[in-house]
Amino acid sequence: VQLVESGGGWVQPGGSLRLSCAASGFSLNNHAIAWFRQAPGKEREGVSCISIGDGSTVVSATVKGRFTISSDSAKNTVYLQMSSLKPEDTAVYYCAASYVCSLLSPPSNEYRYWGQGTQVTVSA
Repeated sequence: VQLVESGGGWVQPGGSLRLSCAASGFSLNNHAIAWFRQAPGKEREGVSCISIGDGSTVVSATVKGRFTISSDSAKNTVYLQMSSLKPEDTAVYYCAASYVCSLLSPPSNEYRYWGQGTQVTVSA
């Protein structure tokens, strides 16, 4: 069972990135997949979550209107499209799998599987 994030990198303020979270060893169906992020010296915070079964999403207030979560069941992958990026979005971004969406910080123990993280850096 594995979650692998990709798509991170450096981008200027106002730019965009799309992160991917590819699952292997299990099907994303009937799961909830969330993106969390952690900046140096800060707690891991929830960014967005999608319930694969019904497609419902939850988005944190700090990124609402700028980030969009989506999924592709055929590819067993969840995406996080990030636009209008700000320096304060700089963090390591992780995806995690559970059965119920939750963006609580610290993350719920129900998130059983985690990826290794991908660095996103927003600077001029």
